[in-house]
Amino acid sequence: MRLHDKVAMITGAASGIGKEIARTFAAEGAKVVIADLDLAGAEATAKEIGPALGVGMDVTNEAQVDAGVGKAVATFGRLDILVSNAGIQIVEPLDQLDLARWKLLLAVHLDGAFLTTRAALRQMYRQGGGGSIIYMGSVHSKEASPLKAPYVTAKHGLIGLAKVVAREGAEHGVRANVICPGYVHTPLVDKQLPDQARNLGMTPEEVIKKVMLKDTVDGEFTTAADVAAAAVFFASFDSLALTGQSLVVSHGWFMQ
Repeated sequence: MRLHDKVAMITGAASGIGKEIARTFAAEGAKVVIADLDLAGAEATAKEIGPALGVGMDVTNEAQVDAGVGKAVATFGRLDILVSNAGIQIVEPLDQLDLARWKLLLAVHLDGAFLTTRAALRQMYRQGGGGSIIYMGSVHSKEASPLKAPYVTAKHGLIGLAKVVAREGAEHGVRANVICPGYVHTPLVDKQLPDQARNLGMTPEEVIKKVMLKDTVDGEFTTAADVAAAAVFFASFDSLALTGQSLVVSHGWFMQ
């Protein structure tokens, strides 16, 4: 098992991509901490996959982040992997976007990534170094789409953060990388479909075919399992040869 006895914290892991990563990490031998705004959902997922711990966490709340990492270390003794996955989506034309909604999305994606990274790094450094920090970016870390200004901005920002963490963490053996999925059919995507359809004057089915999947090579959604496989690859790659990088998992949407 590639993650035997590693301790991994995954944010936003009560459902969707985060839950699939948690399940896959557990199958690879990791002890998993499910961190989510939905405490009941986090605890239910932890019971489902075990050995795991569910913790309630608003990633924009400094005290909750530090307490959640502290509970993880108190339970499992260390922290080896952080997957910063928690996120939200807002679909709206830029000229109609309220400042409060802009700030909310950036807070979840960027403030949350900063706070969880800082707490994880402090622990990784204390325990003698070594570790992997993985950010959940998007094809929108590389490419822009209409109606998603704060999301595209935040996802681009995660690549910059990962590069800094890769530089600063290197002397402690800590790696940082970004996974950039295409559209994954999750509740987050389902929630944005009506907004995109309304703003673009299309049916939800047309949005899927003509917007979400039009630039893929096969017209298929990326799966949560695809993303989880990339997360295992980054988490288990035990060398600084692979750090400060971003990997696009998108059925060919955006090729580098």
